[in-house]
Amino acid sequence: MRAGRSGTAAALAGALALVAFTAPVAEASDTGITVKNLVINNGKPIIVGTKAEVTPDFTFNVSKPSGYSYSEIDAFPFLYHDVTAAQGAEKGGIYTGSVTFYDNGFADGELYIDPPYRLDSNKDATTWKIAVSARTWGSDGQPDAEEYLTGFGSIPVKRRATATVNASPEPVAKGATITVKGSAKRADWVKHTYVGFPGKLAKLQFRQAGTRTYKTVKYVRASSAGYLKTTVTASADGYWRWAFGETATTGGAKAKGDYVDVT
Repeated sequence: MRAGRSGTAAALAGALALVAFTAPVAEASDTGITVKNLVINNGKPIIVGTKAEVTPDFTFNVSKPSGYSYSEIDAFPFLYHDVTAAQGAEKGGIYTGSVTFYDNGFADGELYIDPPYRLDSNKDATTWKIAVSARTWGSDGQPDAEEYLTGFGSIPVKRRATATVNASPEPVAKGATITVKGSAKRADWVKHTYVGFPGKLAKLQFRQAGTRTYKTVKYVRASSAGYLKTTVTASADGYWRWAFGETATTGGAKAKGDYVDVT
């Protein structure tokens, strides 16, 4: 069981999470703060769309230096890529949205991602390094020391994908042809909209009425505009959908099944 709250809950404003940390300090130095067991988003890739805010959770254990209370230290996880940790902390990183420290040294919180503001290039769909900004505060309310703690590994940040489906005609005679259309799209962080996922290999799946499991019928590759289309023979009532898996830069997606009544 967790110990009680220490009263050092820090509610931060997403992209401004490190502003306090990056305020002038006389000299970067060893804070004496240590962070262990840092886990972000349960170790799973972070999937981000075009508009909805995303708040991946995190947990870690922190040790404070001698002479300081938990209310006198900061330990803010953040993500960065293709720059140094210091550069990532100042610009272009993904920062802590909120964090709470507990009396036993446990901490939990959330990162904050506002896609139109934080992600402005599809090149941001890559593997981000994990770091922690650490700072100690003096009794006068001024910062004593600051540093960037690294070596916590990395986590992929991926573009959210969507799949749609439309099976017709409805109803259809048994043995007749069903045309299944749809689309494979993914978030474009430059245009801030969803665009076609050209050439994406998708699975056409069918779940017969009265059952719970979808079975793959065939594979179809999306057109240059991300459209999907194929035909099948009607054999039983059930649901049709398109589905595809993740890539290194993009999440997977499954369409909501489209029911076709076979007469």
